[in-house]
Amino acid sequence: MKNPLARWLDSDVGHSFRSSPVAMVAALIAFVCVFCAAFAGWVSPHNPFDLSALELSDARLPPSWRPDGVSKYLLGTDDQGRDILSAVIYGARISLVVGIASVLLSMALGVALGLLSGFRGGWIDALLMRLCDVMLSFPPILVALLIAGVGRALFPNAHESLAFGVLILSISLTGWVQYARTVRGSTLVERNKEYVQAARVTGVSPWRIMVRHVLPNVLGPVLVLATIQVATAIITEATLSFLGVGAPPTSPSLGTLIRVGNDYLFSGEWWITVFPGLMLVLIALSVNLLGDWLRDALNPRLR
Repeated sequence: MKNPLARWLDSDVGHSFRSSPVAMVAALIAFVCVFCAAFAGWVSPHNPFDLSALELSDARLPPSWRPDGVSKYLLGTDDQGRDILSAVIYGARISLVVGIASVLLSMALGVALGLLSGFRGGWIDALLMRLCDVMLSFPPILVALLIAGVGRALFPNAHESLAFGVLILSISLTGWVQYARTVRGSTLVERNKEYVQAARVTGVSPWRIMVRHVLPNVLGPVLVLATIQVATAIITEATLSFLGVGAPPTSPSLGTLIRVGNDYLFSGEWWITVFPGLMLVLIALSVNLLGDWLRDALNPRLR
């Protein structure tokens, strides 16, 4: 009997993946980034947030291949003497955790509201869709900036976990609308099909029909949207951190590292901001390419 990975590779989606060099390269880059971020304590050569190990005399050292570089700091150091390579790895972990958590939260909220709106209809559908229209009338980054800024103002000395919770909530509340509208449209199609009518005739409760019958048939577009939204959430988090209302300074993400390096960009220390920016671009680009591939692979018209 084949293992699950072998069965997946033999499926239509697996064949599409094996025949797409772009998807394979994107998956490899995403895997390396996620692996390094997940095991940052073992992969990174230094712990950039261990204050006892920092040496201010090593501040703003260039990359090791430059004339003034030091071999133990491959990508150089920042203004506090932290190793850029280690800081990028740890910062990527924070950005990935915040991005994935916010997408999962917004997906759960959006799928639940979209399924309810499309299946029940009536005033519930009208109310939820008008709420979506109101949310779409505001730029998402401004809504996230407002929520994160208010949360930072209300809890200025909050613990890191609470600060990250406010950050995740601010990104989630701007991302659930796309899931709700997508699921609603698919549910409006599915609720009139024969299998739903048959379940109603046999006396199955509406809630059970939504969860057991309709929901599995509307998850395809949701998975594609979630894959693409991960990159959007990571960029949103980086933007908020760059503006100073994102991740706390004691646990800087990629956006915080870029903001710190931006102060020294025009004085010649370009590596402080360039390498965190490159990591952010690699993560966002690889996830977006995987989302594009998944969208094409799950579209039966393209097979």
